[in-house]
Amino acid sequence: MAKFNIDIAKLELAASKLRAISHPMRIAIIELLSGDKHLSVTEIYKALEIEQATASHHLNILKSKGVLISKRDGKKIFYALRSNTLTEIIDCINRCNDN
Repeated sequence: MAKFNIDIAKLELAASKLRAISHPMRIAIIELLSGDKHLSVTEIYKALEIEQATASHHLNILKSKGVLISKRDGKKIFYALRSNTLTEIIDCINRCNDN
């Protein structure tokens, strides 16, 4: 029987990121920030037509799992994707749904 070299820590990290993006609003935030956009919390919640507290909740989850980065400029906090790779995963899932 073949022995597989499985990096459990790497798999757990991947699963953690997938759990973080497994909410429709978080996917919407990721799509909104795709293409190297840096948007403030205000721009995000207005674009998605949600409450500020709801946007902040989802942004905090995405940031805590390493999906987003943030930068403070005065009183505003701007968010961006750490990597556009997750948008490729979302695109792949959408293509699977189209078939």
